[in-house]
Amino acid sequence: MSDSLKQTQQFNMVMDTSLSFLAVMPDSVKNKLTAADLAMASGTDLSVKMDLNKSLMKMSVTHTAPTAEKLQSYLENLSKISLDREFDAVVKNSRPAGSFDAQQLVAGQDYYDFEITPNKFYRVVNKSKFNTFLKKTQSTLAMAKAMLIDMPYKVVLNFAKPVKKVNNAKAVVSADRRRVTLITTMDEAIKDPSIMNLKIDF
Repeated sequence: MSDSLKQTQQFNMVMDTSLSFLAVMPDSVKNKLTAADLAMASGTDLSVKMDLNKSLMKMSVTHTAPTAEKLQSYLENLSKISLDREFDAVVKNSRPAGSFDAQQLVAGQDYYDFEITPNKFYRVVNKSKFNTFLKKTQSTLAMAKAMLIDMPYKVVLNFAKPVKKVNNAKAVVSADRRRVTLITTMDEAIKDPSIMNLKIDF
């Protein structure tokens, strides 16, 4: 990045905030959502931590589902709500012009197929959808490589019951067997999408 960009007020913004997903959604978006989508958004919290001078940009989405069926529905439909618009609303559209747009990578992640029951959590990459995602984000991915930006990939799953079996060799199960953590990178995932597959029985 140029020195002039690093000196801007937007680049030097520091943020650590959490708020309701629905609260930051523009009315123009709300009016297009179904009642089910609105209910999904109202039960979701958005957290943003940002300090570009320290190379920190983290957006977290938190949602609690009362049943396995509703959790599966939530995960399958989350991508219908634009995370990018909500993020921009939080930071008041003040993203530095010409900066690396990491949110494009987050907002486009609808390439998983889910199978969730009271005794299992299966998340498998749909290769066709994943290839479509790569085509949409290839310029962002190329920019990240050119700027030597690391793109770590981490997912943490917490379960009410102890995990019996996990099919992914890279996944780490906690000592109490109630948490599964998968850490890799987008580079590894692009080379082998199956590395993001998780089939967990509990």
